[in-house]
Amino acid sequence: MNPENSNSLAKASSEPLTDPLLERQVARLIEVQTYLRWLFDAFLWLTIGTASIWALRSDIELWIAAFTWAAVRITLVYNRIPMMGIGLCVAMTLATLVWQSSIILFGVSPSERRSLINQVKKIQATGTRHPLWRWVCEEKI
Repeated sequence: MNPENSNSLAKASSEPLTDPLLERQVARLIEVQTYLRWLFDAFLWLTIGTASIWALRSDIELWIAAFTWAAVRITLVYNRIPMMGIGLCVAMTLATLVWQSSIILFGVSPSERRSLINQVKKIQATGTRHPLWRWVCEEKI
């Protein structure tokens, strides 16, 4: 996460964080959430997306030979499950793009900021047993 994002993170709240450690941890939590979302998207594309494209390989050959909207419509009608798989992958990728873009452009909303602070406090309370503690709370020297 670049310094511009942490500045927009501090501006997004109505009350500024007085604890710089908590501010760094919230910024790291946003960064970890971003990585996890992209990792989940990659997992979807490697599993469901690949299987869906493989199931549509003959229809894709037809599209390459002579693309028509009728061919797309027939593929949608007769191959609903593979098309829903591709739709899921595209939808999750677009959702991640919109989420990350809104954080970059507009910062974090005050309600989401409170939620992130509560998540950081839960991670701190759980301690080293929490799976995200190492990436969010552990200070690297």
